[in-house]
Amino acid sequence: MGPSSSAPIRVFLIDDHLSILWGLKRLIESGEPAMKVVGSARNCTEAFERLNDALPDVILLDLDLGTENGVEEIPKLVARSKAKILVLTGVRDKNAHDAAVLAGARGIVEKEAPAEIILRAIEKVHEGQVWLDRFATARMFVEFSRGGGAPLQDPEQVKISALTEREREIVSAVSSSAGSNAKKIAEQLHISEHTLRNHLTSIYDKLGVANRLELFAFAHKHGLNKPAA
Repeated sequence: MGPSSSAPIRVFLIDDHLSILWGLKRLIESGEPAMKVVGSARNCTEAFERLNDALPDVILLDLDLGTENGVEEIPKLVARSKAKILVLTGVRDKNAHDAAVLAGARGIVEKEAPAEIILRAIEKVHEGQVWLDRFATARMFVEFSRGGGAPLQDPEQVKISALTEREREIVSAVSSSAGSNAKKIAEQLHISEHTLRNHLTSIYDKLGVANRLELFAFAHKHGLNKPAA
């Protein structure tokens, strides 16, 4: 570890295993006073309830969160928090690692990495560096050179990338039917009003909008009112 700054790096932990959370907390405590744990959660749903109070600088995120997919949660974390995201995972799928970086993660560390590597990765990501091995860096370079990663650099596109295909279909239907009520839109989509409301709650959360009016404006600004090709 390098010399600590005047304020410790504030780290928030997200992992669905209590034993892992316990171990990570002990590990980061070993790096004090340079860093400290300011909160933890077993999934991103819990994390969203705690991030505003915790105000972390770095979020240490597992990709396999049981019922949640960490890659899909990254754009929401990016939208909700100013913290930099460092993935700490036992998932060995390099495609998942690359997807996490394209979604907004600033680095990938495998769980079996030595303790000093994990601490150094937290430090470097906090400093604004990207923590990737040379093979991942090469893959990212190829991806960005093809244009595959470019749209995700725009924060708005990061939010849009979090939508599922069904959610994009619903955004298109809602934003193309400004005068229609929820019942009519639900019938058009062949779903119940209750299901529509659940989808809209998720969509509002992912896009950072509060209601149908804001969704309408967002969709028309970004062309989401058009049916998917």
